[in-house]
Order: sequence, then structure tokens, then C-alpha cells
Amino acid sequence: MSRFRRILHATDFSNASGAAFQWAVDMAKANHAQLLLLHVMNPTPLVGYGEYVPPQAYEEIAAYARATGQKRLNALVIQARRAGVRCKTLLLEGVAHERIVKAARSKRADLIVIGTYGTTGIVKSLLGSVASRVVATAAYPVLTVRAK
Repeated sequence: MSRFRRILHATDFSNASGAAFQWAVDMAKANHAQLLLLHVMNPTPLVGYGEYVPPQAYEEIAAYARATGQKRLNALVIQARRAGVRCKTLLLEGVAHERIVKAARSKRADLIVIGTYGTTGIVKSLLGSVASRVVATAAYPVLTVRAK
């Protein structure tokens, strides 16, 4: 098996993502690979329930979400670089599993590393799982790491 050149780690900043981040850093270091850290933001929800909400309010909410997401990604970059790993960030908006798979393709990632809580049964059938959808649709190897 050839070594990985680019590893994409998709994070939602949860405990499961934290465990997956450690795996991604370790694998990137062992393979001298570049680590791509990706966070996908959900589109800004419509709030107001029939009340008028000025467009500026949506813009402010979206700007705050972008700033917060980038700040959290930057904190992960610091950790990865301290471990000696080359690292870049991607902050996207949309449907998480779709954007993860598209980003892996466009950035030519050799591996996707993503956390999972390992939900089953009714919880999984009602809510679904981003990780399971990535596994089902990605044309690249996917490493799922279960939360501790």
C-alpha cells in the first residue's frame, strides 16, 4: 500500500471528532502527509417564525458562525503543527456529508478521517449519520474513529 499524501479530517468539534483528529495527526505524521482540516457549517437557519427579520441579522449570524468555525479550526492547526504536521483548513457551508466527499475529491485526499458516536437503531434511523453517509458515498478510503 502506498503512503498517504493528503489526509482530510472532517470535524464538527465534538468528542468523536477530537478522537478522530488525534488519529489524523498521527497518520499524517507517520506518512509525512499534509493534513486538511475541514469544518462544514449548516446554512444559517431561518428564524423569526413569520416575523420580519432584517437581512443584516442573517449576515451577522453567518459571519459569527464563520468566525467561530475558523477560530476553532485554527486551534486545531496549532496542535497539528506542534506535532510536526503540515496543515491547512477548509471552512465550507452546506450538507456535511456532501461537502466532505466533494472536498476530498477536489483536494485529492488519499484518506478521509471522521469521528462517529456509533449510534444504532432508532437514533441512527431518525437522525442518520454523517460518517455513515461519507462511507457510503466516498470514492476514497474512510477511517471512522469512535468517540471514547
